[in-house]
Amino acid sequence: MIARVAVSVANYSLDKPYDYLVPEELQNRLHPGSRVFIPFSNGNQVKEGIVLSLADHTERVNCKAILSLVDSEPILSAQQLQLALFMREHYYCTVYEAARAMLPAGLWLNKAGSRRAKDKTVEMLRLKTDFETALTLAEEKRRRRAFTQAEVIELLSSFEVLPLKDVLHFVGTSRAVVQKLIASEVIELYETEIYRRPDFGEIVPQELPVLNEEQQLVFRGINTELHLSEYRTGLLSGVTGSGKTRVYAHLISECLQMGRSVILLVPEIALTPQMMSLFKAWFGDEVALLHSGLSVGERYDEWKRIRRGEARIVLGTRSAVFAPVSSLGMIIMDEEQEESYRSDSNPRYHAKEIADCRCRQERALFLLGSATPDLKSRYYAEQNIYSFYRLQSRYNLKPLPAVQIIDMKEELRDGNSGTISMPLRDAIFSRIERGEQSILFLNKRGTNKLVSCPSCGFVYKCPHCSVAMTWHARPSRLICHYCGYTKALDRACPQCEAELQFSNPGTQKVSEELNDLFPETGILRVDADSVSPLGSHRLLFERFQNERIPIMVGTQMVAKGLSFDNVTLVGVLSADQSLYGNDFRAGERTFALLTQVIGRCGRGDKMGEAYIQTFSPDNEIIHLAAKQDYESFYHKEIEMRRIQKAPPFYDWLSFSASGRDESLVIRALHESRDALLQMVTPEDAVSLIGPLPFPVAKISDHYRYRLQLCCRVDKRIRRILSSLLSHFIQSYGNKGIYFYIENDF
Repeated sequence: MIARVAVSVANYSLDKPYDYLVPEELQNRLHPGSRVFIPFSNGNQVKEGIVLSLADHTERVNCKAILSLVDSEPILSAQQLQLALFMREHYYCTVYEAARAMLPAGLWLNKAGSRRAKDKTVEMLRLKTDFETALTLAEEKRRRRAFTQAEVIELLSSFEVLPLKDVLHFVGTSRAVVQKLIASEVIELYETEIYRRPDFGEIVPQELPVLNEEQQLVFRGINTELHLSEYRTGLLSGVTGSGKTRVYAHLISECLQMGRSVILLVPEIALTPQMMSLFKAWFGDEVALLHSGLSVGERYDEWKRIRRGEARIVLGTRSAVFAPVSSLGMIIMDEEQEESYRSDSNPRYHAKEIADCRCRQERALFLLGSATPDLKSRYYAEQNIYSFYRLQSRYNLKPLPAVQIIDMKEELRDGNSGTISMPLRDAIFSRIERGEQSILFLNKRGTNKLVSCPSCGFVYKCPHCSVAMTWHARPSRLICHYCGYTKALDRACPQCEAELQFSNPGTQKVSEELNDLFPETGILRVDADSVSPLGSHRLLFERFQNERIPIMVGTQMVAKGLSFDNVTLVGVLSADQSLYGNDFRAGERTFALLTQVIGRCGRGDKMGEAYIQTFSPDNEIIHLAAKQDYESFYHKEIEMRRIQKAPPFYDWLSFSASGRDESLVIRALHESRDALLQMVTPEDAVSLIGPLPFPVAKISDHYRYRLQLCCRVDKRIRRILSSLLSHFIQSYGNKGIYFYIENDF
């Protein structure tokens, strides 16, 4: 028997199935998807591999043999292996890189060759006799003055099964006493596996929410498609606060009744606490959580619960799209337009494409949901490629927030050089007096984004990245937000000794300004500096809701998906920040962000109001976002995309390279450009621009350049790009240069 194996150490140019002999003792235990140890390369180094398929012959001579199995059962199903091959073709990664993206980190091996997370077990005690016999035994033990043994028997008579450590603690005895009872076969000791579960707090079970007439109409339409049990894609567009989550809940209930599983994707870890509270209340332990904020053990155990069918609803961020659910019935992608669904490291996948592939595999429904759909999705709905559903009113039938656009140039003329305009300041004060809450949004953390000298023009720049450093009052350091480099601030300009100027404030500075304006008022800051990796955002949002903290200021963590009944005011402090980005999607992202953050207020019984501060008060995108007029924005923007030959009309890709020597990186891309132009034909209609530097051209001493391709990607183009990538990875002259290809989804 021959096993075709994907090897963990093979780079992209060497990534192919390698043939290995299957030892006789493994032939009944080895299956596709199994992980194995194999000898690899001339030195026969022991490496990991994943069995892709089994065969009864090979064209190779003198095949090496598999050394051993890593796991007792396959870790990838046949469908997951197909998905790994799909990812290799579309994202130019190795099969093993694709497999690592699918599986929890706890499964991977440390240097000692064991899993990073082991199964957690606990020793349990239980009676081996019936209740009446146990009481008789306890009385007999007391007569013999074996009081401690009697107490152990009586305790287990009350609880039937208890952890050994609890019995020892409650009775106040030693393991030796328990061993005597085990030896006399009164009780038995056994091990059972327990799951490490994330803490969701106390959750009270609830009935599913009642749908209003508009929601019911949308639910019936999508439910009809769900019951077809075939691959379909639908787009649910609903204004902020229209109750899309309620529709999701009823669709999930239907899916469970059909005996099928559901994956619900959200774009940010910060959104999972509120969503988890809702879905745990509605569906109990059927819900599992997957995201990178969990500990290694928690994520591994949640993955096991899903794989074993103990949890049929998976809630999570981008990587949850790989959850090993059985009998997939539906994938829901909430806030589907968000950039965070795209991976910036190998494999550079988009969760939307992975979800679409999985739904095709399993004849499942793929439902996209958003108040501001991705233009590509909306275009496909217009072309009837996607089914299209709309929720045009808020679930409580309240009107959308009234929005005021504040011209910050006028504020400067009136002598207000602060971050918060006078109208917004007055609005915050009125909410404080009424006991209502406000959310202020600024997508910059730190105290000041820029520290410079007005005299000589000196700017503090990171020595390792081509960006200015950000001043953080706490911990009183300049910090690079790309590589983490820190530096103390000089008392004066290091070049001319003039007084330094602080500009472009961040969330820390805004919090300080708010403390000065409202000294007796509670203020909560939510950004990457105040939130720990292990999920303190849940505690911050719970504090904001339960303690009725008057003001919350934060980055995009507070801009989407959150629902607080008492929030009646939203302030966008710098609407221009994303408007003029170096990206054809800058307008779309600005519109979506403004629409989403405005929608955080007025979600309860009280009316909402929003203020947008901008230096471009006449900008059409800002006005359309203020009116929440997505359809007008879409029709204007889609025509611009058509003129630009941008997605959805053409595909854009980048062939990128990075390295420490800038001249070598540029040379390599010039050679790549020349090679590509020789490989394509006029029929391929490929437009090529570059080499161009990235918007941030240097990160951690690595220079980054790219070739930008505009074409319609098909199998031929993918083969050409794959061949080109393999060639330049193998080229000796490109040693030290990292090449990769990205799809601009």
